[in-house]
Amino acid sequence: MPPDQLTTTVLVSACKVFDECMTKIEHCLDQLSEEQVWWRPREEMNSIGNLLLHLSGNVKQWVVCGLGTAEDNRNRPAEFSQRGSISKADLLTQLAHVVDEAKSVLAQRTADEMLAGRRIQGFEVTGWEALFDSIPHFKGHTQEIISLTRQQLGDAYRVHWQPQTPEEGAGP
Repeated sequence: MPPDQLTTTVLVSACKVFDECMTKIEHCLDQLSEEQVWWRPREEMNSIGNLLLHLSGNVKQWVVCGLGTAEDNRNRPAEFSQRGSISKADLLTQLAHVVDEAKSVLAQRTADEMLAGRRIQGFEVTGWEALFDSIPHFKGHTQEIISLTRQQLGDAYRVHWQPQTPEEGAGP
């Protein structure tokens, strides 16, 4: 497989991961009130709202700016200091916009561009290193959002997907 074709294949897969995570995040937010989005298990921990701001900042810095050409103006401390004044609809819209920007950047990258070095958040990385940092970071915080949602809702939490067949992992 030629390098650019392999690059396109991997980047399309990365975009699918972003989409799958966004579906899970939306599923959680649909079950939560505005107050629950900003709830913290303890004061020093993050709320779902903070995590959404953090994901927006991280993806914009590492993918949109780091792999693309946008200017990096991230204010990382603000992602964690925010307390409840942004609606869940606005948080989701902001994150969806950044993810769409990231997917657009990824759709335009070549093999050579992904191999090229760059400086992101003070780190010297290749495009591949930036991507393979961003994707697990996004997935990890998505799982954290699911966990915080389940912690708050308990038995009222609606599971997004359950196996239906033995092949999918359903019991007998």
